Amino acid sequence: MDTAPLPDADSPAGKGKALVDDTAAAIRARILSGEIPIGAQLRQVELAELLGVSRTPVREALRQLQAGGLIEVLPNRGAVVRVPAPWEVREAYEIRAELEGLACVRAVHAVTPDVLRELREANETVRAVSSGVRDGGGGAAPGAGSSPATTNTSPNASPSTSANDCFHTLIHTVAGNRRLARAIKDVNEAFPRNVSALVLQDNPRHREDNIREHERIVEALAAEDAERARSEMKAHVISAGEQLARWYEQRSATVFRG
Repeated sequence: MDTAPLPDADSPAGKGKALVDDTAAAIRARILSGEIPIGAQLRQVELAELLGVSRTPVREALRQLQAGGLIEVLPNRGAVVRVPAPWEVREAYEIRAELEGLACVRAVHAVTPDVLRELREANETVRAVSSGVRDGGGGAAPGAGSSPATTNTSPNASPSTSANDCFHTLIHTVAGNRRLARAIKDVNEAFPRNVSALVLQDNPRHREDNIREHERIVEALAAEDAERARSEMKAHVISAGEQLARWYEQRSATVFRG
């Protein structure tokens, strides 16, 4: 069976696809950072002006994001940032827990004293930001600049989100499996990242639990205890997913779509 050839990158079709992909990535980044909030309408004219493109790539980009489940089209409202169902969050975090547990197992024998130091620094940043309760503004986490890892955090992400992502991404990088890191990234990008910061902001007990869970993960990595590192990470991710699912459960759809 013959298949149509892919468009050359320098051809008009190839350049058009690249523009659509870039536009989708820019919109996705704004949704994941919370700059475009949950339930917000996505107006093509406004997005085109914001991104400096015509409406055509915006329209195609929105279709791409709809296919990925990040946005939906509602009667009389058009395209909006989709509100995840709690069961979707729990299912996704169940998968993420297994993937991140595997990353810990792979990282145990490759982690260095420098990486352990950076993990502790990232966790201390989470602690410092949490002590201020309100988590506003963007900016990179202290200590993140020297990290060998490249985080998946938006430049507009909150400091706690940046530090938390730095912690996890360091482990993914040391694990040395790009497919694994990509799979974890795909799960994370299913939901707006700023909501995780809101969950921590709204729940002091969960904030403290999150920090202590990070500490236990670092202790297990430092001890080169693969099974304990896996177990601690899985429990940490499942707990985070449950808190996130409850956050969505406590807010009716009218909060976001009214």
